[in-house]
Amino acid sequence: MTLKINDAYVKNFIDDAALKAIQPEITAAQKTLLEGSGEGSDFLGWVDLPNNYDKEEFARIKVAAEKIKKSCDVFIVIGIGGSYLGSRAVIEFIKSPLYNNIKKDTPDVYFAGCNISAQSFNEIMQICEGKDVCINVISKSGTTTEPAVAFRLFRAMLEKKYGVEGARERIFVTTDKARGTLKAFSTEAGYETFVVPDDVGGRYSVLTAVGLLPIAVAGIDIDELMHGAADAAAEYKATSDIEKSACAKYAAIRNILYRQGKLIEIMVSYEPCAAMLNEWWKQLYGESEGKDNKGLYPSSVIFSTDLHSLGQFIQDGTRTVFETVLSIGDMGEKLAVPEDSANVDGLNFLAGVDLNEVNKTAMKGTVLAHIDGGVPNVILEIKDRSAYTVGHLIYFFEFACGVSGYTLGVNPFNQPGVEAYKKNMFALLGKPGYEDQKKVLEERLK
Repeated sequence: MTLKINDAYVKNFIDDAALKAIQPEITAAQKTLLEGSGEGSDFLGWVDLPNNYDKEEFARIKVAAEKIKKSCDVFIVIGIGGSYLGSRAVIEFIKSPLYNNIKKDTPDVYFAGCNISAQSFNEIMQICEGKDVCINVISKSGTTTEPAVAFRLFRAMLEKKYGVEGARERIFVTTDKARGTLKAFSTEAGYETFVVPDDVGGRYSVLTAVGLLPIAVAGIDIDELMHGAADAAAEYKATSDIEKSACAKYAAIRNILYRQGKLIEIMVSYEPCAAMLNEWWKQLYGESEGKDNKGLYPSSVIFSTDLHSLGQFIQDGTRTVFETVLSIGDMGEKLAVPEDSANVDGLNFLAGVDLNEVNKTAMKGTVLAHIDGGVPNVILEIKDRSAYTVGHLIYFFEFACGVSGYTLGVNPFNQPGVEAYKKNMFALLGKPGYEDQKKVLEERLK
């Protein structure tokens, strides 16, 4: 099986009666999602995307990816939130952050436009010196501050290096199909463009051109990625029975624990390559459920590293947390602990043991310790880190998020709170039309 939930440890905190009691709510929530009868129904394009994606554009993505791989050393992805987290999560999870430092078979991929740090921009620009560069700017409108600033900077860099005509062949734009300033500008400039679908929100967009072009440039098989997602869609749409669907069970467990007073869900992995996958998961669930003064706060850790810091709080702190542990069956790498004749560290009992086994044992010991400390643990087991499995995992999290959000009683597909900081920032920076708000804010800041 590609993915399953091991809930043996959850039964210490959730009994069968609780699961049976919430089943009608889960069934109703999934029905709402599949029928498109709930709030946010305009943004359900991702539900059938693994089967109904634009095949012509998908083919163009693969052609563009090959062109980029052959023409550059550095590929810069410009975007913020869902416009970069999904692709970065997949690339680093499958290939690890250090992959291209070891095997130079694809361009080095860097991400910009997800902050406004001069230091970060300068460092990426220094990396680009003496190298061939392509960029992919991803923005629905083209006016979001962070990616818009980044696009200005890197477009100017490319035009200075290659000229306007040469830069045109190195700039790829993922934006609205027909509207928006970025679409109009790209058409006029002659850039190759790909589509951010109208009915797919940013945090659900990793299986669109938003994520697929950078993922393909990184050398990952996007056909297999979509195949895994399509199989997951068929599996999870078929039933809402908690005992038969991992999605339904995950949504149920989250909502039951939330009602028990667990306010924080911690995504746990024992592999550093999962760090950005955790970040994508945090956006998906935080932005989807954190509204109307409701929702679990999504946090994450990488063990065993964080066992020496946050592990203390999880073990002995306030009992408001539970953990979802991502357990990877086959990492595809092996490394045995060597024998040491001096045995200074006293670890010769591990000589010859594969580090994967040591890591799995650390996980088992930690799970038991945290359960003894009153922390529920859900074990999410996946087969490996293949593109197929990751495609399945992406759809699992997305579908479970929709079901969980409707069960919680919120619209899982809007993000009204995200706009608050933007309005204040525009006003304080002096954007035309915000003059009155600027005066009010400056008075408050005195």
